[in-house]
Amino acid sequence: MTKTTVHSTRSRSLQGGTSKRTLTEIRSFMEQHYNEPISIQQLADMANLSPKYFVDLFKKTFQQSAMDYLTDIRIAHAKRCLTETGKRLRDIAISIGYSDEFYFSRKFKKEVGVSPSEYAKNTRKVVAACCAPITGYLLALHIIPAAAPLDPKWTAYYYNAYRSGIRTPLKLCDPYTSLSFEANVERLIRTRPDMIIGTDRMDPADQQRLQAIAPSLFVAAGEMNWQEQLRIIGSFVGREEQAESWISRYQQRVQLARERIHPAVGSDRLLVLRIYGEQMYRYSNRGLDEVLYEDLQLRPACPETGHRHLPVTLRELEEMNPERILVTVCPESGSRASWLALQYSEGWKRLHAVRNLQVSSISSDPWCEYSALAIMRMLDEAELLFTGNCPNSLQDTVHGHWQVK
Repeated sequence: MTKTTVHSTRSRSLQGGTSKRTLTEIRSFMEQHYNEPISIQQLADMANLSPKYFVDLFKKTFQQSAMDYLTDIRIAHAKRCLTETGKRLRDIAISIGYSDEFYFSRKFKKEVGVSPSEYAKNTRKVVAACCAPITGYLLALHIIPAAAPLDPKWTAYYYNAYRSGIRTPLKLCDPYTSLSFEANVERLIRTRPDMIIGTDRMDPADQQRLQAIAPSLFVAAGEMNWQEQLRIIGSFVGREEQAESWISRYQQRVQLARERIHPAVGSDRLLVLRIYGEQMYRYSNRGLDEVLYEDLQLRPACPETGHRHLPVTLRELEEMNPERILVTVCPESGSRASWLALQYSEGWKRLHAVRNLQVSSISSDPWCEYSALAIMRMLDEAELLFTGNCPNSLQDTVHGHWQVK
């Protein structure tokens, strides 16, 4: 068989069912050899494809170019070196595949928003978060808080992904439990934070005690949108550029998500339904409304604004008859039983959304949290729900190796 025939056969194979497996193997190679010189020509040769076809196929498969993916891997390792080792900048650059430390510095600042030396200095600040949404803002700024509320049920995402990095878990307080923040004060004192961040919803007496421990910021949660809150927190911790970078990235992701979602959804009307006990509610909250109706510009089945949690009967639901439904079910047994019974009712089965298999479940995490990270996660989940495409936009930013020591 000639080389041309082999190439043609492999190209047809990559266009078929084995394409993602083959590219995944190449992506794994990049993850293992990120510290070596890697070129598009080399990767294309591994796939037995022309460089142009390889570039197009990789981006189509993973929604990211091969070189951008390699850069993400290298920058993630650089972050870890900067925060966990005392290596010189030149040694770090070489260890992640860059022979020129000055090029590495320029590349790092372009991708992260600050120079490597500034990143190393700032990530050593000991920051405490007094509530779960603040954790979502700090992570968007590439800061893992040294202390933050953690709970396997109510903050499952943070608990599962960051409990090893958050060295002082705080107890959940209002609105999750009836505990006052007093239960966490002694833990915070032992953590010795350089700065503390909470919201203006905290008790004034607690705010005063925290200010005595370290410089503190209490964000006006009800008055500012998430972008404004992120900028305020970014300014407080010296991460203004990261805040602007996150906002810019979100805006780009919104545009891309609209382009992908609108052809799939069309003019369908959307209803978010909450099951609590024996009652159904037309549900909305600030973050959900912003992502679904403002940013993605989807059509609400109930266009009235200002009503967050209104009871709805099955008959009223039939009258609205939305084309798409998102359902959130409270985790206690009574709500789950109601949801099961509803699915067997004749009125439910007659709904457009049910007949067309356009009913999807959503969880309280992230849909009930209002923070920069939660909003980005909502956007990604919305794209997955409505198109089946998983964008993975948080892969490097959320699961990178950044840590406050």
